[in-house]
Amino acid sequence: MVPQQPKIYHIVHVDRLPSIITDQHLWCDAEIVRRASQGTTIGMNSIKQRRLHQLTLTSHPRLHVGDCVPFYFCPRSIMLYLIYQRNHPELSYRSGQGPIIHLEADLHASVNWANQNRVCWAFTLSNAGATYFEDRASLAQLNEINWDAVQSNRWSGNGVAATVKEGKQAEFLMEQRFPWHLVERIGVQSHAVHQQVMSALTASGHMPSVEVKPEWYY
Repeated sequence: MVPQQPKIYHIVHVDRLPSIITDQHLWCDAEIVRRASQGTTIGMNSIKQRRLHQLTLTSHPRLHVGDCVPFYFCPRSIMLYLIYQRNHPELSYRSGQGPIIHLEADLHASVNWANQNRVCWAFTLSNAGATYFEDRASLAQLNEINWDAVQSNRWSGNGVAATVKEGKQAEFLMEQRFPWHLVERIGVQSHAVHQQVMSALTASGHMPSVEVKPEWYY
């Protein structure tokens, strides 16, 4: 079943929050590279390069995946697990999940803003960093996402189908930028990071709620 009010989640190192607030947008990887944006990069470089230069969207053929701001449909993503483990050979970031924050937005509000501002958007049925993903650009097709997989906290191991891991990595993508004012809530792992976020928000006119959400972490 498609959730009545799906939420989307972007994970980012807390030290990127001040620049997001200053710019009033989250930027896609292509724009982050162009701007030489300040802050810690937490993704895998090889996958980022593939998203920037090789992988395009079927629904918007002129767009590379790296031209879009990515979101998951759940917190506690598989990418966060790799960050938590600190041992993936392609992940240069080694400081764990503690400084990582979740920026939560409403899917329908985000799509409405994009449509009103003629900004392209799409969603994928699996990891948009893989060569075989499928994408869609109609909310009428949200039922094609494996929502049970998205919401599952068990996505590998005995008795778990490979489709669960694939489905959990479904993404929402917005062309170039995502407005800061659409972020409704920020989830953090600890009170220390909560304080860092609250300090950064003193420079922001927009004030999303900030919550310590240990269940969003490993």
